[in-house]
Amino acid sequence: MKDIFSNDISFKTAKTRVKKLHKEIEDAHYAYHVSDRPIISDQVYDSLVHELIEIEKKFPELKSQNSPTERIGGTPLEKFEKVQHEKPMTSLNDAFSRSDIEEWIERLSNFFKKTQGDIPSDLFSDFYCELKIDGLAIELVYENGVIVQGSTRGNGVIGENVTQNLRTINAIPLKLFSEDDVKKNLKTHKLNPSRFNCKPNRLVVRGEIFLTKDEFDRINKEQRKKGEKTYANPRNVAAGSVRQLDPKITASRKLDSFQYGIVTDIGQTTHEEEHLLLASFGFKVNKHNKRVRKIEDIYLFRDHWEKHREKLTYEIDGTVIILNKNNYFNNAGIVGKAPRGAIAYKFLPREKTTILKDIVIQVGRTGVLTPVAELEPINIGGVRVSRATLHNYDEIQRLGVKIGDTVVITRAGDVIPKITGVLTNLRTGKERDFNMPKTCPIDESKVVREGALYKCSNPLCGARHKENIYHFISHSAFDIRGLGPKIIDVFLDGGLIMDSADLFMLQKDNIAILENFGEKSAENIIEELATKKKITIHKFIFSLGISQVGEETARILARAILNFSPQVTKPTDIMKIIKNFSIEKLQDLQDIGPKVAGNIYEWFHAERNKQFLQKLDDVGISIILDSSKKRNIKIKSKKFVFTGTLSSFSRDEIKEKIREMGGEISESVSKKTDYIIVGENPGLKYKQGKKLGIKILNEEKLLELLG
Repeated sequence: MKDIFSNDISFKTAKTRVKKLHKEIEDAHYAYHVSDRPIISDQVYDSLVHELIEIEKKFPELKSQNSPTERIGGTPLEKFEKVQHEKPMTSLNDAFSRSDIEEWIERLSNFFKKTQGDIPSDLFSDFYCELKIDGLAIELVYENGVIVQGSTRGNGVIGENVTQNLRTINAIPLKLFSEDDVKKNLKTHKLNPSRFNCKPNRLVVRGEIFLTKDEFDRINKEQRKKGEKTYANPRNVAAGSVRQLDPKITASRKLDSFQYGIVTDIGQTTHEEEHLLLASFGFKVNKHNKRVRKIEDIYLFRDHWEKHREKLTYEIDGTVIILNKNNYFNNAGIVGKAPRGAIAYKFLPREKTTILKDIVIQVGRTGVLTPVAELEPINIGGVRVSRATLHNYDEIQRLGVKIGDTVVITRAGDVIPKITGVLTNLRTGKERDFNMPKTCPIDESKVVREGALYKCSNPLCGARHKENIYHFISHSAFDIRGLGPKIIDVFLDGGLIMDSADLFMLQKDNIAILENFGEKSAENIIEELATKKKITIHKFIFSLGISQVGEETARILARAILNFSPQVTKPTDIMKIIKNFSIEKLQDLQDIGPKVAGNIYEWFHAERNKQFLQKLDDVGISIILDSSKKRNIKIKSKKFVFTGTLSSFSRDEIKEKIREMGGEISESVSKKTDYIIVGENPGLKYKQGKKLGIKILNEEKLLELLG
């Protein structure tokens, strides 16, 4: 699973990165497993380890025996007695996708072919699936039916004796059921008791200690009442509680436990039988764990619980997939520190690390300047993330983040990803500070500070900015359907877009994570945007929102541009041609006065607008010629003016029809006007037309003219 690692990385850079990753991972490892004071989340830890694995794959010579990728567990605490496990408590390799599971299946196939000459026919038709509890692994030892020892995993070989603390947990039996009860229970599970040792002298089992979500909330509530620091997650509390010297403190935490494996051979032949035996002896087992017969069912199990995990009373971070038949599992053996016959099929992480490439400023609908992080793209929870909000400048200072940093990206639920941490130990010295701009990137007005917010001093800036985007997507411009003001506001406030051009850079994943959006609605928007990258020149000019340039003025300007050079194929072509038009030359065009000519001239000569047009080029916007469907000799080159309310059709529809047939629309009456179209309650234009002797048509006569 690749994160920020690049195949283009040089050996020298990789060597430096590996050294820093070793230190960061080992520090996190000690804090997590020994001190019970995690400095990064499990998901961030996984992300760093995966990056290290990828580098070691590319440069095997950089992998050493003391690499963090070669170890599991942690050093036992000195304050507890050390105990040796009956068999090593191994960890599991991780899978995050179907392709990872397929690779696991392939590795098993190759192993059995190599060691046994063939793949057993039923090897991949019998799996056991478990929920992967986010807790603390333990081993329990019972002699003559009574608990005598409980220990933590420690380094996998030697753990800590925490028997007294584990005895306080109600879910852990102090005494096993009687032989008769065990046999009776096995029969209810449709197992033959005579196959098993129902009264073993020594029984070693393994499981997980955890804290429920409600109990975690209760403990943190008490911490807040005391004015003390709250805990980061339930797993931390569980681990810390088990390692308390005073068992009374452990008891007060109301820990819970599931058992999932039997080390002692009491006749079990499958992992499913181990769970049924555990339940028969009086252990608490997870009722959601199940046996499946097909590889496809592995995916269904995992996907179901990723979707429904919030309904559980405890935290899980994935599923565990095991070869159900113990003989196959044992024959598969161990590779490194993990069994070949099992794998942790984890949920897509909600946190990851990546590189902060740049910080850009987005101007919101109220004129607030929001810093947005541009990231080396990563996948979080199935979503490709390339941007994250930084909220405000105070947040940047609080995080201490610099451009070029390795940062922690968090995506909790359906919210826009954000930066929640910086791994300063991975800095190279090339990182640089970010400062808020002194002028607004939209209108170059002075930036002022109001509390924690930086705003454009022009009170109209934010509103104008969003209105420009509303105008850009409107029916008479790019006509992007399915997008409206409310959606644009969400995109702006979330930092997904800085301007209209950014709409065409959106990806489905960027939209799907937003509140009230889903895969389908996101897909529809992306498909609609893809179909609107080609636009006629007059609609494009109108979309730019140049002050006082309406649809008709846009058409006049478009004709002038095409007359100057008909080879217009992209937005920047328009800019190049307009440079040949002085304000005086623009005024010579029909219906364009001094003020409108000045607005057009200023817009196309502003540096930020030049950059905007270039950006539209870069996202693939292209200019196409008008395609008139049907020319009408009676209408071609005739000028029409409308007044009053039409009842048979919309004014926009009939105007478009006239244009298709070669006619022209004007907003004012003059001697050059050929027809005035009159609807109900006509205005001054009607009187002006009569006075000038211009032909006046009602709707019925207009339809006859149009044929």
